[in-house]
This record gives sequence, C-alpha cells and structure tokens, in this order.
Amino acid sequence: MSVGKHLAKGSPKPALPDDGVPRLYTMRFCPYAERAHLALNAKKVPHHSVYINLTEKPEWLVEVSPLLKVPALHLVAEKDQPSLIESLIIVEYLDEKYPQNPLLPKDPLQRAQDKILVERFTAVTSAFFKTVLQGAKADDLWPAIDIFEAELAKRGTPYFSGDKPGYVDYMIWPWFERLSVVQFTLKEDYNFDNQRYAKLSAWIELLTKDEVAQSFFATPEQHVEYFSSRLAGTTNYDLLA
Repeated sequence: MSVGKHLAKGSPKPALPDDGVPRLYTMRFCPYAERAHLALNAKKVPHHSVYINLTEKPEWLVEVSPLLKVPALHLVAEKDQPSLIESLIIVEYLDEKYPQNPLLPKDPLQRAQDKILVERFTAVTSAFFKTVLQGAKADDLWPAIDIFEAELAKRGTPYFSGDKPGYVDYMIWPWFERLSVVQFTLKEDYNFDNQRYAKLSAWIELLTKDEVAQSFFATPEQHVEYFSSRLAGTTNYDLLA
C-alpha cells in the first residue's frame, strides 16, 4: 500500500492495515529514501509507503522518526514497534533480516570494502548538493566520481557487485539517476565525459534497464522539474502523485 500524496502539517496520521508489514516513511524525490525503496524492492519485501512533505512536516512524524528524517522504517511487527532511521542502517538491517536476494557480499573483507566504498561516496553527494542547491561549480564533483570509475575498472565486472547489481550499485545509483539536474544547473559547463567515465557510462546504461532501479525511477525531466520547484521555494512534492 502507498499513501501517494505527501502528508503535511495538519494531516491526520494515515490509517494503515494492521498487518505487521513494515512502514516506510519517505519522500518521493529524496535520494536517501530511494536507497530504502530499492532495497525493499530488490528483496521483494511487502511494505507500506507513507510520503512526507519535508517542508511542512506532519506533527505525528516524530512518533516514527524521532529526528524528523526520512527514510524511517517503522517495524510494527517487532516488540515495542521500533523505527530505524538513516538509509544505510535501514538497508543493512533489511539485508540481514531478509536473506533472499542478498545485497552485501558474504565475504567479510569484501563486505567491509563495499561499505567503505559507499562511505567514500559522501564526497559525491556533498559536491552534488553544493552544485544543484548552492550554485557551486562542480570542481569537487568530477574528481569524486573519478574514484568510482577507477574502482569499477579495477573490479572488471559490469556492476560494482559483480554480474548483477548489489549494495554498492543501489546505494550510489540515486545520484547518478539525478545527473540531469547537474547538467541543467551547469549547462555548458557540464562535462560528464563518456570517455573519461566509460565504465560508469556503461554501468548507468545497465541500471536504467534494471528492474529494481526502474521500480522507483523518475525521468531526467521529472528530476529537473522537482529541483527547479525546490529552488523556487515552491517544492512540488506531489509531482508524480
């Protein structure tokens, strides 16, 4: 079940079925929330999605997300019905709780290295938001992406996780899905070079055809429209509702 429109201040708490299914509190255009959606969909975990207006947050959000953040995963079937926050914590919990279609590798060393690689991706996310929200140049963005081009070449596989997408792929994909926003922002200064990023370009092509990535996909035009509305101070959360 999905509560399609984003609930705002004054909205009543949605009445969801008492079925023990996890409840994901999310925002449709949040790349961090997208990580949780991709993990849930990759593992085919039934869940309810409740969309939150992050500008005018509903008063009851604190009950399921103490820091008022999304994503928040409310585990109503567990004792005391706890909630988890922070996208990577949620994804790692899901990977351990639901062993089908594992995202992280079994090998302890490779698992640790993949987690480190995703931590290094914070340099990309930081540069991304500085560029699209603060108008900064992309001087820090492209060198940060270089690391992932080199790593994919080093691994010698189509995906970071091997012959099919896994943890690293789905945790970094949301920002590559939003490259159109960087292009829209930088205009003629945009230089995601297909030769410089040959491996990543092929990887992006594969992910755009991946069933899981497509399960929560927005088009380049939709991402640009959303970020444009955000910059204008009239964030259109319900663009896809």
